[in-house]
Amino acid sequence: MLALFYAKLQWSAGPGRLDDIWQFTVEPRTGFALIDTWLSGDREAFRNAISHLVLPVVLLAYYSLASITRLTRSACLSEMNKEYILLARAKGAGEMAILLRHVLPNIRSTLLTVIALAYTSMLEGAVLTETVFSWPGIGRYLTTALFAGDTTAVMGGTLLIGVCFVLINNLTDLLVRATDPRVR
Repeated sequence: MLALFYAKLQWSAGPGRLDDIWQFTVEPRTGFALIDTWLSGDREAFRNAISHLVLPVVLLAYYSLASITRLTRSACLSEMNKEYILLARAKGAGEMAILLRHVLPNIRSTLLTVIALAYTSMLEGAVLTETVFSWPGIGRYLTTALFAGDTTAVMGGTLLIGVCFVLINNLTDLLVRATDPRVR
């Protein structure tokens, strides 16, 4: 993507968090380029930071969005074929009211689970994305450690990502239990 949109078409910003012009003019207060450029008051640097976010965000979100959309659609279609939906239609309820009052609350637990799984897959994708787009983070650190042969760092980073997976899944289970009375 970087080779196509940056090098060939020149539609997007290059690798890194900021262009070289603003790399050393913006004082790093928080470590987040977007927040630091906002706090500095330099609108051009802020726009530049946003332009550097577009490709990594699209790349990370694209796969997750496709699976969330597909599973949401199939869950909605499955729920729309149930008898209580036919009863609501017979009583004169509109399609939007049926969707918001009946369908979405009943597929909430499925959606929460799918979104949590998508988030954990985005953690996996961040390893490659941070490396390709030269973003500092755990993914780039793991890649650098892997190529340097630092097995201790790779095991520690893998353990950290595994702990994040477990925490996200446990939080999702607690959230599903709190929001869905059928699970209690």
